[in-house]
Amino acid sequence: MTATTSARAQALDVLRSLVGRDDADFHEGQFEAIEALVEGRRRALVVQRTGWGKSAVYFVATLLLRRRGAGPTVLVSPLLALMRDQIAAARRAGVRAVAINSTNAHEWSDVLAQLDRDEVDVLLVSPERLNNPSFRDEQLPQLVPRIGLLVIDEAHCISDWGHDFRPDYRRLRDLIARIPAGVPVLATTATANSRVVADVAEQLGDLDQGAGSDVLVIRGPLARSSLRLGVLRLRDAPSRLAWLISHLGDLPGSGIIYTLTVAAANDTARLLRDRGYDVRAYTGQTDPDEREESEALLKDNRVKALVATSALGMGFDKPDLGFVVHLGAPSSPVSYYQQVGRAGRATASADVLLLPGVEDHDIWHYFATASMPDRDRAERVLSALSASTSPLSTPALEAMVDIRRTPLELLLKVLDVDGAVVRVQGGWRATGEPWTYDEDRYSRIAAERIAEQQHMIEYEETGACRMEFLQRSLDDDTATPCGRCDNCAGAWFPTTVSREATDAASGALDRVGVPIEPRRQWPTGADRLGVPARGRIPADEQSDEGRALARLTDLGWGGTLREMFAAGASDVPVPPNVLAACVRVLADWGWAERPVAVVAMPSRSKPQLVATLARGIAEVGRMPMLGALDPVDGGPTGGPGGNSAFRLAGVWGRFSAAGLDVPRGPVLLVDDLVDSRWTMTVAARELRRAGATAVLPFSLALRG
Repeated sequence: MTATTSARAQALDVLRSLVGRDDADFHEGQFEAIEALVEGRRRALVVQRTGWGKSAVYFVATLLLRRRGAGPTVLVSPLLALMRDQIAAARRAGVRAVAINSTNAHEWSDVLAQLDRDEVDVLLVSPERLNNPSFRDEQLPQLVPRIGLLVIDEAHCISDWGHDFRPDYRRLRDLIARIPAGVPVLATTATANSRVVADVAEQLGDLDQGAGSDVLVIRGPLARSSLRLGVLRLRDAPSRLAWLISHLGDLPGSGIIYTLTVAAANDTARLLRDRGYDVRAYTGQTDPDEREESEALLKDNRVKALVATSALGMGFDKPDLGFVVHLGAPSSPVSYYQQVGRAGRATASADVLLLPGVEDHDIWHYFATASMPDRDRAERVLSALSASTSPLSTPALEAMVDIRRTPLELLLKVLDVDGAVVRVQGGWRATGEPWTYDEDRYSRIAAERIAEQQHMIEYEETGACRMEFLQRSLDDDTATPCGRCDNCAGAWFPTTVSREATDAASGALDRVGVPIEPRRQWPTGADRLGVPARGRIPADEQSDEGRALARLTDLGWGGTLREMFAAGASDVPVPPNVLAACVRVLADWGWAERPVAVVAMPSRSKPQLVATLARGIAEVGRMPMLGALDPVDGGPTGGPGGNSAFRLAGVWGRFSAAGLDVPRGPVLLVDDLVDSRWTMTVAARELRRAGATAVLPFSLALRG
């Protein structure tokens, strides 16, 4: 028996024990990967379709290495849902797996004790955990010398393409450089074109041997014979929702309905529930416990579908998922393949349908530009940290640099990975290392994104095989026509919708009224910017809860409002249909006491729109129109975006109610667009101080 034959026999024995079947055998490429890791102690990148069995590779390799005295496998995994599935799969297979993540801090001491007793086969960590100060400085130095195998799941996140999803993935290059010589490294993904493969291989490679030169790449065909792909173009959002109302029940089993925004997921789930479908919304804003419960309900087929954003994506494991429908297209074939790959892993057939929208391109542009690091912002952050003699917390830094929390946290991660800042106990500090804005890199990323978006449009419009198109987009040279998609075999999906469904969808999208939550607390750090306000806003200076016609991201009125507030849109009188919708919001408000007067906000960009809206509301409601607040010293400074302290400083003292005869009683305060809510908060304070007993903010649009 040759060494390879013996090794294969041992690996096969472990595989059969893991899956509980005496007839189990390796898929093509599985043993080759295991052999490279266990016998060759190599670095390998496995690119294989979802369902191929990438987890079997690292579980079998782990147990074989553990038999030889190796330490635990460290598995870097990007999503909590993925971690939960991986731990469950490991335990079913007799692999002792534990996790350290943001949701189980109460278990960390037990996990570390298990590691000390060598009772852990696989430790799952998120990429962010690698830079948690206590884990990085205390636990990781003890763990690194003992690592038996390093596994990087969803490794395409290492690539520039994924920089805004997980900048911490770029940190793995440093971890790989620290592990002892001879420790094998495995990276796995189902979604990588040739550019991403080369990028990941470079990150995995041994710098002493030439980056990427020593990495074994095992790449298989990406065709999914179980998937039946289709694209259905409908004229607008009501038509797409009407199709779902009419035909969701016809789709096989249970599945996922993907949307591009949180608002769309919530709106769609509500509409489908109203029509009798058992569905749930699943987004990044959903409570973690509710997300876990929803995953379980879908796996057990106790709901028809989860209406989800990309928060439900990589690694979600339901082998019999019957369908995936997209309301709006992801921004690239890579992302689309990743999401549709959730379906049909253990079934002969699964239906995949894309319902693209005219608004898709605007949404792609918004997310692409919102996540890209900005030179000026980066320099402000570095300047503030360099000037501080002690670490700065994120809230403290936020109050100094005029960047909102989420983009600030992303920027800090990018700067940290680049070596310009470091996260320590108590916050962040500058390292003093030279740093320059890598304009070439970010220009390249932007160009790649535009190209990927164009490929997605080409997928929608192609008359050729859709599976073949996706494979070729991922540089799979084994691509051939699938014979199953709508272009190969004809449309497999109905294209008609009932009048009742159309009316129901139109009615749902015509819903109006979104709460504007009042501010109750002045932001931290505002006093450093010349604003004499700290702590809780006095009750007699607060606004009441307000209303907006809709969010800019809403499926219904959001489309109309996006056009009104688009860059370069003219300032026009409020359209009659919009005014009528606003009156419906007011009629449904249910306020404790009816307003006795209307006041308009002074507007720099839409003065005609705001003035006619306020007058129209006053006339319909038969309330006196008091006029507009007076701008002081030119009115508000600054623009949209920025963090709370700077937004407040830009409007503090910039409005006056001195010229208005403010009556005792509630006052309706009218504006066009609410973003941070600080403009409304300061304006309401002025009206309360001028005698109003309550201020009810009203706006056409709510950003977000």
